[in-house]
Amino acid sequence: MSDTAPKYAERFRGFLPVAVDVETGGFDCERDALLEVAAVVIDMDADGIVHPAPVVSTHVEPFPGANIDPRALEITGIDPTHPFRGALPEREALDLIFKPIRKALRQYGCQRAILVGHNAAFDLSFLNAAIRRTGHKRSPFHLFSCFDTATLGGLAYGQTVLSRAVQAAGFDWDASEAHSAVYDAERTALLFCDIVNRWKAMSEK
Repeated sequence: MSDTAPKYAERFRGFLPVAVDVETGGFDCERDALLEVAAVVIDMDADGIVHPAPVVSTHVEPFPGANIDPRALEITGIDPTHPFRGALPEREALDLIFKPIRKALRQYGCQRAILVGHNAAFDLSFLNAAIRRTGHKRSPFHLFSCFDTATLGGLAYGQTVLSRAVQAAGFDWDASEAHSAVYDAERTALLFCDIVNRWKAMSEK
């Protein structure tokens, strides 16, 4: 990986793209619960082609006093009270998600992770709120910069809805799996990689 490290560190101005998806109890990052989080590090090979690494994910325990809108649960299908959910407290969930990201930062010589999301501001807001609540001092992510695949999908394929952009890129979309943090993060990572790799191919012609 030593041959790829300098190239990757230069590709995104020192940033390491990481696709993230969260499932929540509503739209207010300060009041509503974070219920699931998944992250996919974007790797790069020796030829400069990017591809998704394996996903890391966890269910998250609602923080004390968190609001959970029943309408949000209807969309996600999450049951926060399920006895086999295996949810972690927010701090432990963040530590789990951040560990492979920090490893990749060292591997590629990047300074900071940058969140890749579909309507990325939403995911970043909930991630930052959890970081603030837990007093986490070692977040690998840039505080406000992100890559938004809704914008990139609109540019590359004329599609801003995740399912339509993914299919326009030539990938399958399983509606029954949607609104799962793992599935949406994996599809977002595929979409981002396809756009980046297509741009690289066009720029080399």
